[in-house]
Amino acid sequence: MRHMTKVAPAVSSTANIISVLEDEILNGTLAPEDRLDEQGLARRFNVSRTPIREALRHLASSGLVDIKPNQGTTVRRLTTSDLIEMFQVFGELCGLGAQLGARRLSSAEIDKLRALNQVCADAAEEDDADKFFRANLEFHDFLDARSKNNYLLSEIHKMSKHLNAYRRFITLQPRRMMRSVEEHNQIIDAIGKGDEEAAHILMRKHVNLLAGSATDVLIALENKHGPSDG
Repeated sequence: MRHMTKVAPAVSSTANIISVLEDEILNGTLAPEDRLDEQGLARRFNVSRTPIREALRHLASSGLVDIKPNQGTTVRRLTTSDLIEMFQVFGELCGLGAQLGARRLSSAEIDKLRALNQVCADAAEEDDADKFFRANLEFHDFLDARSKNNYLLSEIHKMSKHLNAYRRFITLQPRRMMRSVEEHNQIIDAIGKGDEEAAHILMRKHVNLLAGSATDVLIALENKHGPSDG
């Protein structure tokens, strides 16, 4: 029998339920096509079905599960090709955000970016993946917002919904947090010099490195549960 994480009632918020289920999908505890029963999950997390429905809707918007009328919710069978293509586009979008940031950030905003990355560094030193993930998102959100391009921000936000589960899971890999901090510093240095092209290239490389780690996750899942159709 596959081991499911036991969650204490006091911490069974919607966000915590999402986090636990994301981890179980990405580490293979929950296999592709596994059914996620609302009533069973409500008993497991000791909550009503309302936060369970909210969590499942979030997982569906992230592309981790499929919700079909009259059939319920099942774990989606993911493909490496889809994931690679999504990260390629995401890398270009984030790269453009960094490029525009290099053009527009003030000295005070660059200092703020360094301070946000220091929070990431502190979390990495403490080996606190949850703290790092929150700080990392704040770093990227702050930089993206300074692009001052609402269309770009909208597209980044939409793609983030599909990729954040992988980004969070990847932070658990050895040395990944500290490598991200180092990559952030390189991006900040390029922005500080006003080098738009370097900022774009470094950010795209930063995101594409995550793509390699994310596809490793899917390959491991395929080896565990069998290959996908894609």
